[in-house]
Amino acid sequence: MSANVETMFSVREKPWHGIGKIVSEAPTSADALRLAGLDWKVEQKDVFTDGGFIIPGYRANVRDSDGTVLGIVSDRYKIVQNSEAFAFTDELISDEVRYETAGSLRSGRKIWLLAKMPERKIAGDDTESYVCFTNSHDGTGAVTVCMTPVRVVCNNTLNLALRTAKRSWSVVHKGNITEKIQEAKMCLELADKYMYELDKTAEKLANVKIDNDKMYDYLKDLFPITDDMSDIKKKRMNDARDDFMVCFMAPDLDKFVGTAWAAVNAASDFASHRKPDRQSKSYAENNFGRILSGHALVDSVMSLVSAGVKD
Repeated sequence: MSANVETMFSVREKPWHGIGKIVSEAPTSADALRLAGLDWKVEQKDVFTDGGFIIPGYRANVRDSDGTVLGIVSDRYKIVQNSEAFAFTDELISDEVRYETAGSLRSGRKIWLLAKMPERKIAGDDTESYVCFTNSHDGTGAVTVCMTPVRVVCNNTLNLALRTAKRSWSVVHKGNITEKIQEAKMCLELADKYMYELDKTAEKLANVKIDNDKMYDYLKDLFPITDDMSDIKKKRMNDARDDFMVCFMAPDLDKFVGTAWAAVNAASDFASHRKPDRQSKSYAENNFGRILSGHALVDSVMSLVSAGVKD
């Protein structure tokens, strides 16, 4: 690759654009759920064989609004209603913290609320800080809270796996208002710690030099090409390398050009905004799911460029 870009222009929306409904500045979680059409409950019903016999040990989680089966779970599974799961988050809401979007994934099997917190500086850049709260009804978990910082200038998500701070954690709803308040405070404390450590990491990586040749060497490992690959697969790998290099040289990274922090942002840009070779109907939902759980490519680039950098 020549690694030369004569002219370039890009417009990047937030990666969750098109997922969920806008519920800007909803005063409570109940309001956010109602505005997003998520104010339904989950009921448990018996599971039957084709012959009409109850299957012991299992129950069906069913949405009361339309009868949709959200999951088959053991009879020990305890339902956490949407309103219960997010009630404690109201302790977070203030003039500076507010609900922004809410929605569902996989036909209601997982629902989420996104709260926007005050902006922070990461490596000198304005960064929007979001906390996402999710609740699942298919047996895969209860309430999860995760941080998703977004670099304002380009809408790159900075949901990085750090060695020094957690990006996500679980919150168990116990129905006690004192515990709710304590859990809400804990979420704020963990969010602040993550943002603090992210800034420290970004500053360090912004001082680690990586030129275009070194970056392309990394890309050979990230997008390997082998002799037994088809020509189409080889082309896709080459295209991925070239697209990544375009992200690495994006104009909004001028202040970090040739650094490890530019590489991390390029990985986020590539992972969050690049269209797949084959775009399925569930692409947007799957992409949002990767934002919540973290993207393997971003973590791989983070690991490569931060090797040897002391915490």
